[in-house]
Amino acid sequence: MKTQVMTFRIRNSFPEWARHFDSHAEMQKAAGMTPIFRGPHEDDPQKVCIVIQISDDAKADAFMREHEAEILESGHILETTEVNKYL
Repeated sequence: MKTQVMTFRIRNSFPEWARHFDSHAEMQKAAGMTPIFRGPHEDDPQKVCIVIQISDDAKADAFMREHEAEILESGHILETTEVNKYL
């Protein structure tokens, strides 16, 4: 299992973004993704960090492609996303 750390910017407030993110818990689980942490940067509430355990890279990548519209709707600014994976 890998641990993925993502940082990105959002267009709206963290609570608004988090509601969208949390509403996809069952879909994330089905894609082999288990969120461990999500939170705003201490000095910049428009910068978010999420930490997710991933059991299958291909499923996680497919989830991101298939749900791009919902991810954008959440306020996530896709072009600001930085992803790091750890074993």
